[in-house]
Amino acid sequence: MNSPSYLQRIQQIHLALGIPDDYAHDTVLCLCEEPQELVPTELDYHGREQRLTPAASVAWQAMKQAAAEDGVMVFLVSAYRSVDYQAALIRRKLDAGRDIAQILCVNAAPGYSEHHTGRAIDIGTPECPGLEEEFETTPAFAWLQTHAADFGYRLSYPRDNTTGISYEPWHWCFSP
Repeated sequence: MNSPSYLQRIQQIHLALGIPDDYAHDTVLCLCEEPQELVPTELDYHGREQRLTPAASVAWQAMKQAAAEDGVMVFLVSAYRSVDYQAALIRRKLDAGRDIAQILCVNAAPGYSEHHTGRAIDIGTPECPGLEEEFETTPAFAWLQTHAADFGYRLSYPRDNTTGISYEPWHWCFSP
């Protein structure tokens, strides 16, 4: 349950970043609260430790192993992100001269990113650069489309989705 102090914190961050007041209504994204418990999963391809909720981590490891058994290599590009990390990510883009509307097409506003839940993962494969739409042409994406649901994962931002977030074939969320 989202506490009033959490909602106030998100509103203050949005105000500081220039995120429109009607953001949640216009995107239909849900407010995502940070989890009580996270566990280390593995290092991402930059060597940073990634964390997920315990259930999402178990499901990710099982899915990754099953893919490997089918000859498909997948790895984590990113997993849990705090609200503060998301705000800093957006702030860096703003400071580089990007428009907030453009940024919000590729990054959910702080408080609204599934990464805050500790259940969302960005998946990579050696066949293509990370976080690129060409991921959809890889054996890894084809394997995920067929098998990810067996492990409780779903594609969050399919082509032509209604959230306001661009198509992200690499972004999957654990929904037990």
